[in-house]
Amino acid sequence: MGESKVAMAVFRPSNWALAHATFYGDETASATMGGACGYGNLFQSGYGTDTAALSSRLFNNGYACGTCYQIKCYQSSACYKTVAYTTVTATNLCPPNWSEPSDDGGWCNPPRAHFDMSKPAFMKIAQWKVGIVPVLYRRVPCQRKGGLRFAFQGNGYWLLVYVMNVGGGGDIASMWVRGSRTGWIQMSHNWGASYQAFATLAGQSLSFRVTSYTTKETIIAWNVAPSNWHVGLTYSSTANFR
Repeated sequence: MGESKVAMAVFRPSNWALAHATFYGDETASATMGGACGYGNLFQSGYGTDTAALSSRLFNNGYACGTCYQIKCYQSSACYKTVAYTTVTATNLCPPNWSEPSDDGGWCNPPRAHFDMSKPAFMKIAQWKVGIVPVLYRRVPCQRKGGLRFAFQGNGYWLLVYVMNVGGGGDIASMWVRGSRTGWIQMSHNWGASYQAFATLAGQSLSFRVTSYTTKETIIAWNVAPSNWHVGLTYSSTANFR
């Protein structure tokens, strides 16, 4: 079978809203690797340095992992006037800092909308020495090349899958897996961008059904992994959201 779509939907940009942005790490963005979404090495997983950690208000318990935002520096002398905006992918959580006031250090405390950007991403819109700038932001469709990518962890009786390179809304609400000898098995949300199934799936080729959190669109990626699949590997499909 080829890749198939069950429903069609297109994610449209949201309205601009006000927030603030800081940065973490250095110019190499090494501190941004890993993170609460579970994407691991962001260069290997395709996200690079154009990333940000979201405050818990925006992070939405991990359902915002993979979402994309345009961010423009707003009404600060540190803003680069010639830069309209930069686009980032949400790959991490900026946790609250309850020991600091929300207007002086606790920038990610609820109910603030805040972006803790990688330093290379922050440096595209503002002078980094200022530390924090007001920004305007909006959700935008994620422009991805190729299809969904599924990184496998777990074992023959427990499959944990990290979903990457998600286009369209960039987010995932729910997921199912189907082995070549099973029906569709609903997976539960583990954390970040990962979903799990407690099932014996070793020795079977695997397909996935994925529903977008934002658009509710569902797509099926048939025969993503061959019957001799292994944990620790990433498998690509041609299906993706737009």
